[in-house]
Amino acid sequence: MNGKLKDLLEWIYCIVIAIVLALLFRYYIGTPTIVKQVSMYPTLVQDQRLWLNRWGRTTKKMPERGDIITFEAPTQKSYTYGEIDESNPVAKYENAPSGLWKKFAYYVLEINKDSYIKRVIALPGEHVEIKDGKVYIDGKVLEENYLQPGIVTDVVGTGFTDFIVPENCVFAMGDNRAHSTDCRVFGCIPLEKIESKVWIRIWPLNLWGKVQ
Repeated sequence: MNGKLKDLLEWIYCIVIAIVLALLFRYYIGTPTIVKQVSMYPTLVQDQRLWLNRWGRTTKKMPERGDIITFEAPTQKSYTYGEIDESNPVAKYENAPSGLWKKFAYYVLEINKDSYIKRVIALPGEHVEIKDGKVYIDGKVLEENYLQPGIVTDVVGTGFTDFIVPENCVFAMGDNRAHSTDCRVFGCIPLEKIESKVWIRIWPLNLWGKVQ
């Protein structure tokens, strides 16, 4: 093997190793993202850059109430009255990719994969009621200081309004309640579908810091 070919193979080897390490870091540790929707306004605004902490997914840690998380978008975004089952309020995930390459492309490269950013409102075993424009957890009104004054929480059309959060699931909603497609309409999110916790806002620079 001549010197030039050996040098080329060494460079290719280094590039492959770097790509693998970057993908592992992105999947298990953290990654940047851009806010694309208005559902978390005013906490998060479109085109802001965020750093996502994915260590919780790696360790399978349940998020806490108030955490802003990202999760895989359910395949069924809404239900008819006949389909609503508040005894089993879990979001549906169907049509999962099959085959090693398709799974790698979807879950690791996140090709054709949609994710939502919402705030955790209720945890496993808690009784959630949405009524009178407010959220009740185990019979007590939830204080939500992160909402804008006058924000009303309700369900337009069909949705989940009185249920117990199933084991290993969370109930999450956007802060911009009137413009958020969230667990009210598609059900609670299983722990294994939670991708990350929003950690730091990295852009714009004047708002740099931890997101709460």
